[in-house]
Amino acid sequence: MHDLVIRNGTIVDGTGNPAFVGDVAIDGDRITAVGEVPAKGRTEIDATGLHVTPGFVDIHTHYDGQATWDSEMAPSSWHGVTTVVMGNCGVGFAPAKPDKHQWLIGLMEGVEDIPGTALAEGMSWNWETFPEYLDALEQRPRTIDVATHVPHGAVRAYVMGERGARNEDPTEHEIAQMSAIVEEGLKAGALGFSTSRTILHKSIDGELVPGTTATKEELIGIGRAVARAGHGVFEMASDLRREWDEFGWMGALSKETGLPVTFAMLQSIAKELPWEEQMAETAKWNAAGANIVAQIALRGNGILMAWRGTVHPFLFKPAWAEIAELPWAQQWAKLKDPAFKARMLSETDVYPESDVQMLLMAVAQGFGLHYEMGEGFNYEPTQAETVAARAAAAGRDPADYAYDLLCANDGAGFIYFPILNYADGNLDFVAGLLQRDDIVISLSDGGAHCGTICDAASPTFLLQHWVRDRTRGTISIENAIKRQCSDTARLYGLNDRGQIAPGLLADLNLIDLGALKLGKPWMAFDLPAGGKRLLQKADGYVATIKSGVVTFRDGQMTGALPGGLIRGPQARPSLAMAAE
Repeated sequence: MHDLVIRNGTIVDGTGNPAFVGDVAIDGDRITAVGEVPAKGRTEIDATGLHVTPGFVDIHTHYDGQATWDSEMAPSSWHGVTTVVMGNCGVGFAPAKPDKHQWLIGLMEGVEDIPGTALAEGMSWNWETFPEYLDALEQRPRTIDVATHVPHGAVRAYVMGERGARNEDPTEHEIAQMSAIVEEGLKAGALGFSTSRTILHKSIDGELVPGTTATKEELIGIGRAVARAGHGVFEMASDLRREWDEFGWMGALSKETGLPVTFAMLQSIAKELPWEEQMAETAKWNAAGANIVAQIALRGNGILMAWRGTVHPFLFKPAWAEIAELPWAQQWAKLKDPAFKARMLSETDVYPESDVQMLLMAVAQGFGLHYEMGEGFNYEPTQAETVAARAAAAGRDPADYAYDLLCANDGAGFIYFPILNYADGNLDFVAGLLQRDDIVISLSDGGAHCGTICDAASPTFLLQHWVRDRTRGTISIENAIKRQCSDTARLYGLNDRGQIAPGLLADLNLIDLGALKLGKPWMAFDLPAGGKRLLQKADGYVATIKSGVVTFRDGQMTGALPGGLIRGPQARPSLAMAAE
C-alpha cells in the first residue's frame, strides 16, 4: 500500500514529452510509481480532469528576509511554487557584521522595495557568516524549499567596509578575501553567487549597489572561487553597457570554469544592447563552448501604480508631497476632495535629481504607456486600453482620468505601467524566446518590490495566458511545464525535482486548467511592523504537494510545513535514472 496515490490525472511530467492520463504513487517524500498504479493508497486523490504537474521551481526571488520569519512563503506558495532560489541581484543579508545590519536593510529596501521597518522587526540576525545564515534558515520549516546565492553586495561590504559600499576598486588581497567567503558559502550549501550591475539598483540612500562597477578581474576572481567549490551558478543583473563588455568576461569565465553564467535578459528601449543582440551574443559564446543562460520574464515588468503603492503618476506633485506622510484615512479624505484634486491636476511636476529622469517623466506623464487595469486584466493589453486612449474616447484629460482610476474601489485602484519587456506593445518576442534552449523562465522577484510589482504569480500567468488564453498564439502545456519546472531545476543542479518520475521528490500540483484564474491584486499590510506588500491569489490550484505532503487545498494552506533549506546541488536518484 502506498502513502498517497493520485488517480486518473493528465500527467505533464516536466520532460517536454506529451501529456498522458495516469496515476502517481507517493511513499514518504518520493514518487514511487508513475503510470498505472494497481496498489491502493492510504490516501487517494481523484485527479480526473485535472493536470498533474511537478511543483514549480522559481529561481529568481528575494525572500532572504521573509524566509527567516515566515513559513507560508506567500505569495509564491499560492501559485504552485514548491522551490525558490533567493539572494539574487547581489543583495542579501549575509555575511553581515553587527554594525552593518541597518545598512544591509537599506540596501534591500532601495533595490527591492521591501519595507525596511518590516525587515528590521522581522529578522533576528542570529548570524554573521554566510554558513551561520544558512543554519538560521534551516531552523524554520516552510511550505516550500528555499535555496540561496551568496550576494556580492554583502560580501563586498563585509570585506571592504565603506570602500566596498562606495564601489571603490578592491586590492588583490581584498579580492582573495571575498573569493574565500564566496567559496565558503558555496561549500556550506549556497547554489551560486549573484551580482548587480545596473544603475536602477540603489540603496535607500541612493547609492549604487556594491559591485555595480566591479572590474572583470574582481568578477572573474570570485567566479573562480565558485568553481573551486565544485558547483554553482553565477547570476547577474546588468545594464549591459558596451564599454563593460559583459559578454566578454561572462563567456571567458564560463569557458574557463565550466560554470553556467546567467543574466537578466529584458527588452528595453533604454538598454544599450537590444534584446536581439543580447541573444546573439549568448548564442555566439555558447557555440564557442560557454554556458550562458538568459533569464527571461513572461510579461512586461510592470509597476502597479496605486495611491498606497510606492509609485503613481502624481508622485511628483507638490500637493502629493503635502499628504505623502499622512495616515491613509487623512490622505483619502484629501484625495476625495474636488478642490484638492483640481489643485493637484493643475500643478507642475517637481522631479528630484536623478540619472533616470526619463523614467520619472514616464511615471508622471506617460499616459500613452499606462494601462487601465480592470477586472480580468490579461497583462498583454492593446494600445486602445492605455489611459490616454481611454481618456480620449471619454473626451477627458488623461491625468484627470488616471486620478479617478486610482480612486476606484475606495482608493484601491491600479494602473499598470510595463517599464520593461513591452516596448512593442505586445509579448510576441517572448513567444520566440520560449522555444530556445539558451533561456530560462525567471525574474518573478517573489518577495520583492512589495509596493510596485506583483510578478510572483508568473507561474499561474504562464498557464493561464501563454498556454490557454493568449489570442496572439499560445505554447504547449508540455513546453510550459518543462520551462517552469525541469529547466529551472537543472540550471541550479536540483536534479531531484522538476519532473514526475520514480525516485524524485514528490513535489506536485493538481491544476484545473479550465478554472485557472489570476485574482485581482491587492495591497496588504501584513508584514512585520505593518509593512505593505502587493499580493495576488489564483483559482484553479486544487492541491499543491510538497515532499509528499499536501500543503495547499483549493488555495488554502493546510498547515503542513514539509519544506526546508536546500544545501548544494542535488543528485538525481538512482531509481529515477533506472526508470529512464
